[in-house]
Amino acid sequence: QKKKLLEELGENRLPYMTPADDNFHQLWKTKYSKLIFRKSETVPEELHQMVQKGFLTLREHDCFFQDLVRIKGKDFLTPVSRILIGNPGCTYKYLNTRLFTVPWPTEGSDIKYCSPQIHDACKALIRLNDYLHIEAVKTLQGQNLCETKEVKDTTVIDREQSFATSLTEQGSGSKDQSAVCVPGDDSISLKNRTSYNLTLLNYMDPLQMLYLKQEPYFGMGNMAVSWHHDENLVERSTVAVYSYSCEDSAVGESNEQELKGRDPAVWHVGLKVAWDIETPGLAIPLRQGDFYLMLDDLNMTHQHCVLAGLSPRFSSTHRVADCSRGTLEYIFGQCELALQNLQTDSDSMALSLKSLEAAVVKQVEEIHNEVEFEWLRQFWFQGKRYLKCTDWWLKPMAKLEEFWRKMEIMTSLVLAEVRKEQQIEEQRNETINCFLLVLKERQRLRKEWTVR
Repeated sequence: QKKKLLEELGENRLPYMTPADDNFHQLWKTKYSKLIFRKSETVPEELHQMVQKGFLTLREHDCFFQDLVRIKGKDFLTPVSRILIGNPGCTYKYLNTRLFTVPWPTEGSDIKYCSPQIHDACKALIRLNDYLHIEAVKTLQGQNLCETKEVKDTTVIDREQSFATSLTEQGSGSKDQSAVCVPGDDSISLKNRTSYNLTLLNYMDPLQMLYLKQEPYFGMGNMAVSWHHDENLVERSTVAVYSYSCEDSAVGESNEQELKGRDPAVWHVGLKVAWDIETPGLAIPLRQGDFYLMLDDLNMTHQHCVLAGLSPRFSSTHRVADCSRGTLEYIFGQCELALQNLQTDSDSMALSLKSLEAAVVKQVEEIHNEVEFEWLRQFWFQGKRYLKCTDWWLKPMAKLEEFWRKMEIMTSLVLAEVRKEQQIEEQRNETINCFLLVLKERQRLRKEWTVR
């Protein structure tokens, strides 16, 4: 009903506020208190230079790609180009598209990059990651969000109105995340909710876009990213976003006093309370090097969008991705579990199945589908984009393909066995019924991927 009402609003837009509005601070404090904003001056200049040089390097090497995402059964190209950088072997899935990390150089890892410049760019991103982790921990400590559900008093920083000074002293970007801890029982929880394992980098030049969708509810203007909750995150984890817009003298802030709402030349982040048609939204300007933190459950209770300015813009969005089913370690473990049901005769070297129990067959075939559709097809569907940065993923993908071939053999062996007359009919029928369900799903998905 709320959605229908919003669609019927037409020109009667909902209200929203910018820092120029008198009640902006009060609204932020009462309805958006778990959003923490930091100006670029609070970040070490050396870190700014490293990260911004890294952004430009990745763009020069054509490492940003538009993703083909699936929404309600239809495929769309994202207006924003992206690249995922993070822990080796991690993936991140959104809108039915799985992205694979370009690994950043973690201690002890042996990663070969296509150029020293790309290595330096990835190194800059892990430095930024460490810095934002420390800032998130210190902010959560200051707000006591480990122990209380609601924030009672949040200080925010704004460029147009100097509401307050920075909440915390700045930490060193080079410190290891594991060195940060919180006294008491909440230290593990806090670390889990702030130890970012990847960053999704975004880039867009609005002047190169033929069409940008208009923000529908508040009339905020052109959107680079529509209203959404971030997906696939550890519950109540913090999201940190570093913004870098390539501003120049030709694109400045409007000085017109009569201008209402947000300046369309300047990039903004928009926020609203999810499915709330009474609380005004916020549009907060983003300058070179500003960053903000979405703390605790803000990502669940609120939605955010990105409002395009006129300059090209990069952002680095650091997340604690839920990798319970999204790492190489996980999927290799699944493969090993499935292949436990395959045995080789020591004399003839013939392959056979250890068990035809319905539950075992079903588990193996479901893993078979997972390897094919969640990993192999997702990876190769995106072409050879990762080779722009590193060939790191080629060996694990080759290993997954070998596992998949063995599972194809296992499928054939099941078919051969259930055709045999000597099988107990009841057990045979149960196996066939489970087996056919998974095979039908495999057939449906193969057709869908062929169309894509």
